[in-house]
Parts: sequence; C-alpha cells; structure tokens
Amino acid sequence: MARRRRQLVLGSAEQGADGAMRPLGSVRHVCESLADFNTAPDGAPEKSMSTRRLYGPGFVIELPASVDVVTQGMVSVNDEDVALPVLFRMCRSLKWRLTDIETGMTFG
Repeated sequence: MARRRRQLVLGSAEQGADGAMRPLGSVRHVCESLADFNTAPDGAPEKSMSTRRLYGPGFVIELPASVDVVTQGMVSVNDEDVALPVLFRMCRSLKWRLTDIETGMTFG
C-alpha cells in the first residue's frame, strides 16, 4: 500500500508586535531564499497563474503567485527521509515553521 503524502503548511516562526504571523516575503524573495536549499521551479511553463510550484528534494512547495506578499505555502512531502532534513534546516535558517495539517504539530 502506498504511503500518503504528508501535507504541511509553511509559515513564519516570528510574530509581529500585534501577535500576527509575519509574512515570508515577496514571491521573488521566497523563491530566492528557497534556491539555497535546492528548491526551484522545474523550468516548465507555469500551468496556473495563481500558484507557483517549487520542487525540492523529496517535496513540492506551492506558493500563491497572485499576491505581492506571501504569508504561507503548502508543502507536499513525497519522501520523508530525504525531505525532512532539508525542510528542518531550511526552517531553522530562514526562521520559518512547518505545521502538519493532520496533527497540528509545529516544527521549526
């Protein structure tokens, strides 16, 4: 039986003065930041004007492309053994966090 993909929400680990979660940055800034972790578009033409897909080792990150500032992204983990060390290192370095949709557990 095939394992289900784990779905995680990517967001900032920092909060503003009002207690709200800080944005991750502009789409361009987020894409440039993720490039340091071998995560980027696959080079194919974008299929959707509203979503940008970035492929990393063992995971895919979907970002909203129709906004100026990204507050969250959706991470689909295909291979936990490969993806989780990269995702944890990314979150630690960029001060981001991951939240498991099913369990509500937060990492980072």
